[in-house]
Amino acid sequence: MTRRGMGNGEWLAFALVCATIPLSPFPLFGQRPTYQQQMQENQRRLEGIRRERSEVEQELARLRTAAHSLTDEIANIERQKQTTNRIVNELDRQISGLGGQIDHITVDLLIAQDALLEKRAVLERRLVDIHKRGPLYSWQVLLAAESFGDLLSRYKYLYLVSRQDRLLTNDMHKLRDRVARQRQLLVDARETLARRRRERTDELDRFMTLERRRQTSLQETRRSARQAEQRLSRLERDERSLNDRIEGLERARREAEARGVATAAGAISTADLGGLDWPVAGAIIYPFGTTTGPNNTRIPRHGIGIRAAVGTPVRAVASGTVSLAGPLGLYLTSVLIDHGGGYYTFYAYLNDATVRQNERVTRGQILGHVGGESSDEGPHLHFEIRGQGGIALDPGNWLRARGPAPRPRVPRR
Repeated sequence: MTRRGMGNGEWLAFALVCATIPLSPFPLFGQRPTYQQQMQENQRRLEGIRRERSEVEQELARLRTAAHSLTDEIANIERQKQTTNRIVNELDRQISGLGGQIDHITVDLLIAQDALLEKRAVLERRLVDIHKRGPLYSWQVLLAAESFGDLLSRYKYLYLVSRQDRLLTNDMHKLRDRVARQRQLLVDARETLARRRRERTDELDRFMTLERRRQTSLQETRRSARQAEQRLSRLERDERSLNDRIEGLERARREAEARGVATAAGAISTADLGGLDWPVAGAIIYPFGTTTGPNNTRIPRHGIGIRAAVGTPVRAVASGTVSLAGPLGLYLTSVLIDHGGGYYTFYAYLNDATVRQNERVTRGQILGHVGGESSDEGPHLHFEIRGQGGIALDPGNWLRARGPAPRPRVPRR
């Protein structure tokens, strides 16, 4: 085949072949429809963990408004630490993922910019060709046709050329939009990355604060436990002192009975079960028996605690002789009354004592006034009843039962 220039028919054939080549836009690698979904899923995961931590914080707030032990508070702080650590791990995962997404978006942006430059160069060459040929080029091509078939071929050629120009223009617009989207995605991803890094720093600070609070609570728990042990030890010592005093009185009583010395009938007997007057009016803040104290310590109670305001008069439940009127260790100012017949009553945490040792008192006589402000339970009266042999009896079985509170009177209309 000899070399020669292409004729009109060959040019038309070449144009038809070009028309059959798909000129779809460059693959839009930067368009990631799952990007926003990933961001929403990440935010949802963070909010879920933070909501869980908020519930734990609310539980701590409820604990602090009620009686609780430091052990419960430490356990709550530990749970807060665990959820905070999960948030930090989630932020680390998201920061790592965002770094990879930024790399992908950057690569896609560079590819889109290169494709845009290439299309712009092709469009510029086409504009130069169109400008050189002039505005009457299409008419010249059609009028130069030698036959009707040639005219149709030329018309089709011009149509295909204009179609290719439109496709090129559409590709330019799509690429510009794609570049703009990729740039915005890159800006959003970088802002999200910076925000996640700030959040991670805040969460790490929060974690360290919780750890310091936990260490402080542990130290306070140990200190409180030592104080509770010391207090229980002192209470046991004071209890032994009270028991020794009562045992001495019991020994003297039994010796007097053995010698046949006539003694007056006791002011308290089993006939008084459920009939003794209350030494002071108030609610019972701890019952007879072993109770739970601060930090789950076990405190043996040989009497009951009756809440009352400081300065409230404390009265004898029966007549007898004052065996003790003064300070008794942690019981503070106390009064012990010997009612005869092996029965004794003990009044502790008084602000003062208005009776003296060996003084005879009558039923209902004021022995002193309520104190105990410095105690763990606040102002109250500690009241005990001891039977023969110094055995502690439940005062709830001996004091008069309280009736229901009177109903408020409704005024008549």
